[in-house]
Amino acid sequence: MRRPSRTARGRIEALREPSSLGAKLVVILMGIGLIGSVALTALLAALIVPSFNQLEDKSVAAHVERTRAALGDFAAKVEGAVRDYGDWTASYDYMAHPTPEFEKESFSTLAMVNLNVDGMAYVGKDGRIVIARWRDPPGRTEFVASLGQTDFKRVLGRQSSGHYYLRLGNELVAVGVAEVRRSDGTGDPRGYVLMARRITSKTLSDVLQLPAAIDFTNRPDTDAIVSARSTMRIAVPIRGADGHAVASAAFSVTRDLSLLGQRMLLLAVAGSTLLLLIVLAMLRRMISMLVLRPLARVESHMQMVRTSGSLGLLPDEPRKDEIGSLRSSFNAMLEQLKDLREQLEVQSFALGKSESAVAVMHNVRNALNPISTILSKGIAQAPPIDRTVLDRAIAELGKDDLPAARQAKLLAFVAAAVEAEAQDRADRQRELQIGREAMSHVLEIIGEQQSAAHERPEVAPCDVTEILAKNATIARYSGSVSIAFSFPAHPCHVLASRIILSQVIGNLFSNAADAIAATGTASGSITVSITETEGSAVIAIRDDGEGFAAEHAPTLFQRGFSTRKHKSGGLGLHWCANSMAAMHGSLRLESEGVGKGAYALLTLALAPKAEQTLAA
Repeated sequence: MRRPSRTARGRIEALREPSSLGAKLVVILMGIGLIGSVALTALLAALIVPSFNQLEDKSVAAHVERTRAALGDFAAKVEGAVRDYGDWTASYDYMAHPTPEFEKESFSTLAMVNLNVDGMAYVGKDGRIVIARWRDPPGRTEFVASLGQTDFKRVLGRQSSGHYYLRLGNELVAVGVAEVRRSDGTGDPRGYVLMARRITSKTLSDVLQLPAAIDFTNRPDTDAIVSARSTMRIAVPIRGADGHAVASAAFSVTRDLSLLGQRMLLLAVAGSTLLLLIVLAMLRRMISMLVLRPLARVESHMQMVRTSGSLGLLPDEPRKDEIGSLRSSFNAMLEQLKDLREQLEVQSFALGKSESAVAVMHNVRNALNPISTILSKGIAQAPPIDRTVLDRAIAELGKDDLPAARQAKLLAFVAAAVEAEAQDRADRQRELQIGREAMSHVLEIIGEQQSAAHERPEVAPCDVTEILAKNATIARYSGSVSIAFSFPAHPCHVLASRIILSQVIGNLFSNAADAIAATGTASGSITVSITETEGSAVIAIRDDGEGFAAEHAPTLFQRGFSTRKHKSGGLGLHWCANSMAAMHGSLRLESEGVGKGAYALLTLALAPKAEQTLAA
């Protein structure tokens, strides 16, 4: 899998994070504002909400206490009325000897009306009901039944009087109980006297001064408080004779304090957040005015310098801070660059001529190497047959008395010698033809250099497959190792200078052959592939030579650099890269490491279809 290029990685990083200082500052300020708002909200919530919750709890406790006091006060009034009947000698005598006169005078309906009670009763110490009356006949039965089920000793305890609440059907009554004694409090109590007074929801509401109701379905033994969003439902138990609740005083109160606390919290958070946003906005504006805009002007001027090439100075502004120092340093750098450019322009012509001459000599040397190899091979190669032996065989064939068998052998020898001589002549002619092509290549290099010494090479459609085949034939004679070449057979037309592209490919083949020889093996292989994609052709030249370390990749195309210590110069790759760039192409070298070979990637534009047809 191919790794993404630096440009692609740069774009990915630009998408991941803000691409400008202004965007980063905005993100930072937004983060600070968000964190500050959250922290401020938490702080205010920790201060305001608990305070108002405590006030609300105190208010609820006050409501509960007031309700208990009202219920106790109502029952206490009934207890006060019944205590007068308990500490009364007439009641004490009546319990011993009940008389109609006492009942008519002190136990009548008129008496109950005057006492503001709804029921009265006398009960003996043994639980016997002496007399019991209720103002409304329907309630008398339940009232009498409750008297027999009540433990009056438990109600009174050690006191002479007490009170409790009693449920009679759907009504609630407050009951006062007192022991029957003499008026001076002496004498053994002879029983109990009871008075009952009904209490309604209206009565409770009037006492509490808020809407309340007596709830018989909800009878909690402790105070029950149910909170909603804006109201709070409170139920205060109303206890009976056994200490358990027979009903509850239920009412709702608005959560004014809680709502007020929430509003104050929202108001405080909104105000502080708004203030924080104003401060951040002003801070961002000041940063933009004092930092970002001056930096943007510097960046804009740098873009203008890069686009136009003009090293004009940045307009100076009277500032004594870091931005002013940056502006002064930038202008000083521009002045130095301007001086350096003038010096480079003075040296460029001579240096260009020198480098061009060295590049031509380098390419000429690479092109002459096959010729030298062919000539050396031809000089050192012995004739295929000894001429003296051949002359003696021909002379012997001229004899008349030569035996037939001997004659046949001599004739076969002469024929083989003639055939070997012809084959040797054909091989020499083929090698001379290769040398002639190499010499023609040398002359083309010199001629092309003379005609376009200071101009960008003119590109035209050319078949890169043909150029590869030609240079592969020549490269076989460029070194001492045997190289097997493999390249595509189908034509591929690219836009390039045929001669310069041939020089580049020849240089790369020569370097690959040197890399194979450096491994110490007597043979190697060079494989070439061509890939056409999106209007361009990528020529990959792979060898199984010595390769190079990954840290050398960025410096391979520097002038004078070489991966081999025994080799100096290093102009070939430097010139090749410049030549490919001049033809609107590119050259890249890669290797998986030392000893793992290397491959060169040449990228050129494909020739248009119409021009390919004309070139074919």
